[in-house]
Amino acid sequence: MNKIKSVVAGVALLLSLFSSAAFSKEYKIVLIHGLQPQQLISNGDVDADGQNYWQGYWGNISDARIDWPSYERIEGKIATDYLWPKLKAFSESNFCSPGCIFVTHSTGDLVARYIIDNQETWLENAGLTPLNIVATFDIAGAGGGSELADLAVSVAQGTETWTFIIEAALEAWLGGDLSDEMGVLHDLKVNNARQLAPLPDARIPRLRFVGDATEYLGVTSPFIQGNDDGVVGSHSSCGGNRQARFGSCSSQVDFNGKISNQGDAVSGFMPYHYPMLMGENYSHGSLLEPQNAGKVTAASNQENMLSGDSIHFNTYTRTTGWWLWKRTYLYVENSASDSMSTLIYDAMPN
Repeated sequence: MNKIKSVVAGVALLLSLFSSAAFSKEYKIVLIHGLQPQQLISNGDVDADGQNYWQGYWGNISDARIDWPSYERIEGKIATDYLWPKLKAFSESNFCSPGCIFVTHSTGDLVARYIIDNQETWLENAGLTPLNIVATFDIAGAGGGSELADLAVSVAQGTETWTFIIEAALEAWLGGDLSDEMGVLHDLKVNNARQLAPLPDARIPRLRFVGDATEYLGVTSPFIQGNDDGVVGSHSSCGGNRQARFGSCSSQVDFNGKISNQGDAVSGFMPYHYPMLMGENYSHGSLLEPQNAGKVTAASNQENMLSGDSIHFNTYTRTTGWWLWKRTYLYVENSASDSMSTLIYDAMPN
């Protein structure tokens, strides 16, 4: 009996070590979530809401989170009461000494940009060492704002005429009626978002991962400029330096992987913003989930992080049709089976 117990214990230990190795990465992964609309109705528990936000895929493979409340403003209490204490703790514990990768979703992209613009000054003024942030992986990034936030604030302020279509769009996005609490929606307005810490001195690469499938049965898309994922347009998620009706993050490949000239592609990017993967069938929320939603293409299959390590995705081409109907498509390996989040995580250095 003791011998059997020893064997079982040994197997359990090996499985534990294997599991730890499988999820071990060279750099620390820090999650920064996006807008949590339910907090605009009921403040809730910031930590619990932050944990629930990432439960689909990233929660179990990350090293830390930076949680923040949607009912506050980025330059106000979000910065002083939530960002600063976390950054201070990271510095004091040398948490980012091996290098940190910030994985953001939606408005987390904007929050990360504000951190990047300020963290060095904040920490040095406190006599602390700035964080070694080697890259951000921005999934469905809203750093360029969302037209839905403009719409919500305009309706709340009475400057937009209320219609059934607008009501349906906002209720689908926010999950309920508008309240007097606007919080970070003010920061998420397109012009406001693009003026918030627009040119950080730090040269940290902002790697972009973008979807093109609508959410909420399509009721939000008519209010968003260009191709969108149901919440943000490609001008924002691709990292474009201006708002416009863009159709792709790449001038050479469409969202569906078709290799051809894209006359409506993003024509200029914010500093150090690099679109990498695009998924025609991924929506704003499904980009975070473990389920595959179709093949993915690459606006760029390799980019370097601040550390010098590269993020690389293997790609292949497939040709269909013949003569005048011949088409060539570019796809990322394993994207027919793996989710976008899985592809992103697997590309991180071990």
